[in-house]
Amino acid sequence: MSQSTPPFAASIAELGWGGPQENRSPLDRPSYVGPVSFCQLPWVEDPAEIRRREADIAIIGAPFDDAVTHRPGTRFGPRAIREAQYQTGMLHSLQVGVAPFEVLRAVDAGDAQVYPGRLQHGHGEIYRKVREVAETGAIPIVLGGDHSITWPNATAVAEMRWPQRIGIVHFDAHADTAMDGYGSLHSHGAPMRRLIESGAVLGKNFVQVGLRGYFPDEPTLAWMRAQGMRSHFMTEIEERGSEAVVADAIAEALDGPDAIWISLDIDVVDPGLAPGTGTPEPGGMLTRELLRALRQIAQKVPIAGMDIVEVSPPYDWAESTAMIANRAALEVISSLAKRKAAGETIRWTGHR
Repeated sequence: MSQSTPPFAASIAELGWGGPQENRSPLDRPSYVGPVSFCQLPWVEDPAEIRRREADIAIIGAPFDDAVTHRPGTRFGPRAIREAQYQTGMLHSLQVGVAPFEVLRAVDAGDAQVYPGRLQHGHGEIYRKVREVAETGAIPIVLGGDHSITWPNATAVAEMRWPQRIGIVHFDAHADTAMDGYGSLHSHGAPMRRLIESGAVLGKNFVQVGLRGYFPDEPTLAWMRAQGMRSHFMTEIEERGSEAVVADAIAEALDGPDAIWISLDIDVVDPGLAPGTGTPEPGGMLTRELLRALRQIAQKVPIAGMDIVEVSPPYDWAESTAMIANRAALEVISSLAKRKAAGETIRWTGHR
């Protein structure tokens, strides 16, 4: 052995440490290795590249919580939801019966460029990000963030698809139809009123599932009824079962529109199961009821997009809230993959 070779080189060779690297797909590595993207999906922020890849699904982060009225922390939600996956992208859904990322083309499109303390700017950046991704044809799944982000999210997709309409199935403990939040029209308690007032979504196609607790008050309920909104309380789910209630919600949301936007506030789940949220409300859905409901929607009707909001990691040391949110996205993705495997086109192929 030459003097230029260290004496321990032979042991390195015996161990095989200097051998060729295994040629593994980025999807086939531990979830804690490499960049933090949803299920190890490729991180593709450029809309032109998303379009070139003909992505069916694009994950978008909206790390924004400047509109909360109670517990902050949902700005950390997108990262926590991305990290709450102990497996990699090489997945197979037992309940749906499909390997979603072998069927769908999917990317993680990165985050909207929001900055703390700039509420209207943040909403504008979220609108721009969702709009430019949706225009590529990919179905956006937006990880929030507080619930105010549904205003720019759904507005972007409604505008892009016009003159076709979208309906919304909104899973939440609260109606989020307040006139304002302590004087702010941008409050996370008011986005659904803003969407209806603007005309982006018609009130009769705005369907809420899982409401309970002590909001809204009677004047707000009267406004909701006047808009034709439909609300399914937790007591109805308890009495009729989630499957029957969700079947009605689908029919109501699609009474005229062509596709559904799913808006999931994680506080629709009982806080004993999902404590990491800004406004916990006891008496909510079980995780299995929610995941079944999401499969029920995504397996049957056109999906315009989805947002998953109000995951606040600082209030959940066990990360169960983020895990539920992660699975909620995967249930929708897997259901869409099953439909594509059966020959359906999943991505948007409209006129724009």
